[in-house]
Amino acid sequence: MGKLFDSIDDRLQAWIEAQPMWFVATAPLDAEGHVNVSPRGHDSFSVLDGHRVAWVDYTGSGVETIAHLRENGRVCLMFCSFDSRPRIVRLHGTGTVSLPGDAAFEEVVALHPDHPSTRAVITVDVTRISDSCGWGVPIMEMIGERELLRLQAEKKGVEGMAEYRVEKNTRSVDGLPGLAG
Repeated sequence: MGKLFDSIDDRLQAWIEAQPMWFVATAPLDAEGHVNVSPRGHDSFSVLDGHRVAWVDYTGSGVETIAHLRENGRVCLMFCSFDSRPRIVRLHGTGTVSLPGDAAFEEVVALHPDHPSTRAVITVDVTRISDSCGWGVPIMEMIGERELLRLQAEKKGVEGMAEYRVEKNTRSVDGLPGLAG
């Protein structure tokens, strides 16, 4: 077992924010429901304080994270080092969803470059912070960010993105409410 941390200190914050990709895991309360794990990237993640983190949530082909958080709030974020020093950090907590016009949305969006695919902000009150060895994680090299998400959103425009969210983001795969249509 790895180390438990009392809070996200400056050193841990710097390590977390240096990772180009992380994973978000959520699940519905229904045991028959689908567990979801989503990769995230781009300049969208912030450590807000020692027990609070947030990210700008971009429009995707599904809405699992938002639907699960609205139902029960449970979330685990996992950061992996893919460079020469192996490490995994997990942040467990309770997440909330903020939409345009909410104070939390405006606070977090202001910390990151404007992205035409932004649909929400997820804020997590972190209750458990741990790390582990990461010895099984491969060493990989970061080549760059994909621009496809931005390009697709720019091509669709504001109205097209709104229509896409109605089509793809209203309900989770298990039928839980996602974003209002």
